[in-house]
Amino acid sequence: MIHGGVLRSDFKETAEAIYMTSGFVYSSAEEAEAAFANTKPRFVYSRFSNPTVQMFESRMTLLEGAEDARATASGMAAVFASLACQLKAGDRVVAADALFGSCQYILAEILPRYGIETVLIDGRDLGAWRKALSKPTAAVFLETPSNPGLRIVDLKAVCDLAHKAGASVVVDNVFATPLLQKPLEYGADVVVYSATKHIDGQGRALGGIVLGSRSFINDKLQPFLRHTGPSLSPMNAWLLLKGLETLELRLDRQCASALRVAQFLASQKKIETVLYPGLKSHPQHALAKRQMKAGGTLVSFDLKGGKAGAFRFLNALKLILISNNLGDSKSLTTHPATTTHQRLGPELRRQQGIGDGMVRLSVGLEAPEDLEADLAQALKAV
Repeated sequence: MIHGGVLRSDFKETAEAIYMTSGFVYSSAEEAEAAFANTKPRFVYSRFSNPTVQMFESRMTLLEGAEDARATASGMAAVFASLACQLKAGDRVVAADALFGSCQYILAEILPRYGIETVLIDGRDLGAWRKALSKPTAAVFLETPSNPGLRIVDLKAVCDLAHKAGASVVVDNVFATPLLQKPLEYGADVVVYSATKHIDGQGRALGGIVLGSRSFINDKLQPFLRHTGPSLSPMNAWLLLKGLETLELRLDRQCASALRVAQFLASQKKIETVLYPGLKSHPQHALAKRQMKAGGTLVSFDLKGGKAGAFRFLNALKLILISNNLGDSKSLTTHPATTTHQRLGPELRRQQGIGDGMVRLSVGLEAPEDLEADLAQALKAV
């Protein structure tokens, strides 16, 4: 996370260089021909690859334990590319239904337009996985813990079932980060991140990354990215490199604070339910403990009073900010039913456990006692 993948120029700089260039020059026409024929690999165009972006990709590859990786302009570009690069008309995809709103849109709305069948199931139910994967399947997609209900999927069991059906398993690991959970170790084939979240972690830059085997990255993903163009800016890649240097320090503090805040919220009378994988009260605490090194930085809870109660609570906060982002050094909170998951509609939200009183809290680096004080005073408004 600090030294991995560094490409130093002849100036021998300490900090990684920002190669803010769209293209690269050749010493001869023959060199350009060899570059495009890939007989002499080199940087050709920043839509294809860039030295600063490559440093970020290399560092993430080392951290994840993957063979290779490619960065993208955003997390959603990474999610779409990871699926679209390997699917075609007539293919079948099985996915957990508890997904971030835009991920659900890709699975339920975009892919079917291209003749790809999508089956959404309760990701917690291994019986549902067995039934759905009893037919040949091209890909499986899931996130664990899920956004915002923090549902946990049994990675090993699902990967085993998926591979028997001939499917490639794509895991959105954004809530856990590579430090808390490594899906490849449980059999996943591809891991995707919104690097905007914990990896940057300071609200500065958009970015995404797809990690997997060298053959998947080079044969399937790289041609798709090269010709469709969701490339990561070198400036953003540099910011993400800087974020990685402090990721472990930030995550340790945020996870400890999130557990403390979750315990505090669980003692409050105006809160009906608190969901946090690190709490013994979480329905899948044992599975989370088996797969994850800590409970993460996200806490979701249901307030009494529905939407009105949740809005009064949010509007009364003084320190914690209202924002749909997460994984930031600042504590952020949002109302999923009217923001990140509003387009799903009441029935789909109900299936995912997203009630009108649910609030999602991303715990930052503030002193936990200050967070508790702000939550306590805001609860008086409910």
